[in-house]
Amino acid sequence: MEQDIDAAANGVDAYWKKHWNEFFTGSYSSPTIYGAYEGNSAVEPQCGGDPPLANNAFYCRDGSDFIAWDTHLMENGYAAGDVYVYFIIAHEWGHAVQQRLDVRLRDVSLELQADCIAGAELNGAAQDGTILFEEGDADELGQAIKSTADDFPWNKETDHGDVNQRISYFNKGWQGGITACLPQYVS
Repeated sequence: MEQDIDAAANGVDAYWKKHWNEFFTGSYSSPTIYGAYEGNSAVEPQCGGDPPLANNAFYCRDGSDFIAWDTHLMENGYAAGDVYVYFIIAHEWGHAVQQRLDVRLRDVSLELQADCIAGAELNGAAQDGTILFEEGDADELGQAIKSTADDFPWNKETDHGDVNQRISYFNKGWQGGITACLPQYVS
């Protein structure tokens, strides 16, 4: 699992290092990978003074600029398919990308936009050869997205969108690239 987590983080980061200026101005800086923490017993990593939640992954945008995940979340998802960790890492990286964007390029539905960015990053990294997908990984990606949608009782309604919304946004990014994830605006 750790090798897949590292491959996901390195692949997505390499994608942005190579392609950032094709889409955006300024320079790209990688978020810090805090990495794994242990559920409810964790007091670190703090984000905005709050301890992390059990069975969660998050991007901390309070100026700390890091990505972290609960070990149990990743282990449970990984048991269903190795590509689960790629989706989680790419989704949280999507939030890091949002934080680096001009506010006019952020969708009002930040969670769904992060799913779209995840699709664009993962497909872009696969096209660059920095992430390799195997036969059956497309189905596993679909299952990973389904398992993290708001259709389940442990999620708050409207946090991330329902199964159809999440899959639709992920596919939009996968098929259309990063520009498909950006709202249209008049400057």
